[in-house]
Amino acid sequence: MRILVLGGTVFLSRAVAAEAVRRGHEVVCACRGRSGSVPDGARHVETDRTQPLPAELTGFDAVVDVGRHPSWVRAAVERLPDAHWVFVSTINVYEDESTPGGTPATLPLRAPVWEDVDLAVDPEAYGPMKVACEEIVRTGTASSTIVRPGLIVGPGDPTGRFTYWPERLAEGGETLAGGSPEAVVQVVDARDLADWIVSLAEQRTTGDYDGVGDPLPAAELLSRVAAGVGAEPRLTWVPDAALAELGVEPWAGPEGLPLWLPRPEYDGMLAHDPTPSYAAGLSVRAVADTARDTLAWLRATPDAVRTGITREREATVLAEWRRNR
Repeated sequence: MRILVLGGTVFLSRAVAAEAVRRGHEVVCACRGRSGSVPDGARHVETDRTQPLPAELTGFDAVVDVGRHPSWVRAAVERLPDAHWVFVSTINVYEDESTPGGTPATLPLRAPVWEDVDLAVDPEAYGPMKVACEEIVRTGTASSTIVRPGLIVGPGDPTGRFTYWPERLAEGGETLAGGSPEAVVQVVDARDLADWIVSLAEQRTTGDYDGVGDPLPAAELLSRVAAGVGAEPRLTWVPDAALAELGVEPWAGPEGLPLWLPRPEYDGMLAHDPTPSYAAGLSVRAVADTARDTLAWLRATPDAVRTGITREREATVLAEWRRNR
């Protein structure tokens, strides 16, 4: 097959291109190329998606797109309507983030935003723009698969949201954990997602699917991370309300605690039902293996992105929690 990856230098799109090359496909990566190199065996066509696509980008059997700007996706669809499209969307398209066990068949979508919005100005536009992009792909191509990932993790993660935990647990000592140990979370390794995306393209699978792994209690997920990095966790669970009072923020950022989300308003965000996706061919590796590989990558990549509170701030929060309690 001739496969066009719109992207191909960062994390998931790079993993998709690498997997397609490994399977013997002819792979072209269309991107600016400023974020890194394309995988060995793939051809790079320098592309700025704010401009018309290069004329040579034609004649592909499948297209994989991770774009979020409706105008970019529309232009590419108009150029390549006869290919099978795998569009990488997001679980942020769902309006309901509080109901566990949701699937594409049960969860309502946000209202689409058809304009290109600067996320630095309005980060809430991310999900609605992806809804618009999905509709452009769904109605403008010969066939399509929509994949809506949750929290994508593994080596090469540019967000640092999961990588916090393999590194922190490997260091040992008392560790701050957020909310209830029973709160459900889920992650998916980028390599597993890439393997599935290539298969969806090969088989011209149609439909909408969530790209998510097994939903697990937070304590169980962190236990598996610890096992992967050879650590014995000493977790201190601090309730949602106490964390908020102490100025800890959820999810990411310099005051953030990764994987922690306030409940019950986010009970469903990381608790989707993966059954339909597993039935469509998604297979996920053990969390411990992802944690092991992520830590190895972190140690080999000193400038990798990290997020979350500092160790000093963590110690302060734990001390204040004990004092207040």
